[in-house]
Amino acid sequence: MDRGLLLTALERFRDISPQITLNQVVTYLYVAENEGLSIQDLQHRLRTTQTTASRTVRSLGDAGGGWALPPALGLIEAFAAADDGRRHVLFLSEAGRALATRLGEGVATSATGLRSLESRAN
Repeated sequence: MDRGLLLTALERFRDISPQITLNQVVTYLYVAENEGLSIQDLQHRLRTTQTTASRTVRSLGDAGGGWALPPALGLIEAFAAADDGRRHVLFLSEAGRALATRLGEGVATSATGLRSLESRAN
């Protein structure tokens, strides 16, 4: 992976919150790649406890939603699963989707730059 691409992506997260943690970034990325994922599924993917997964998700929730914990970054929404109201499934919020778009633009820009460098080298 291009280090410039990784740094650009991390800077986009820092733009949202200078105090964002790596755990929050990884959680966001898992949800972005697997919308509809349950907190239990996330727990297994992160190799953490359900409590830690839940608190991290809640820190990425919307402050106006009533379930979020500080810093309440507003990137993820949780809904009761249709088949089991005790289980919650995770989706990107509007702000989360906007961030995904910005991250995707960074990937496209970096890939274009890499192709340009490769063609000059050949």
